[in-house]
Amino acid sequence: MPNAETGLTRPKRSSSFDPSVARAFGRAVRAERLRRHVAQDAFALEASIDRSYFGKLERGERQPSLTLFLRIASGLGLSGSELLAAVETQLGTHRDAKSDNSEAHTS
Repeated sequence: MPNAETGLTRPKRSSSFDPSVARAFGRAVRAERLRRHVAQDAFALEASIDRSYFGKLERGERQPSLTLFLRIASGLGLSGSELLAAVETQLGTHRDAKSDNSEAHTS
């Protein structure tokens, strides 16, 4: 809708949220947290992250800022690059599973 004073329309808001990346991040964090036998609320408290927000991160409903990404990595005893590699692995695993399913349906 055009602005009444200028007649200009506002550009659409861009979004950097990518659901597949958010879900891969959540799966990677959850897997590492569980591997370390740490409860979600205990980890959130230790990493100074709101418990409900951390739950949303693990469910792939939110994407972390770079600062939060690095804080989570540190809390898991990982470097940022190690956590990123785990996220990339999750992305590849999930995409490979999708490809396998689509190929099975076309055969």
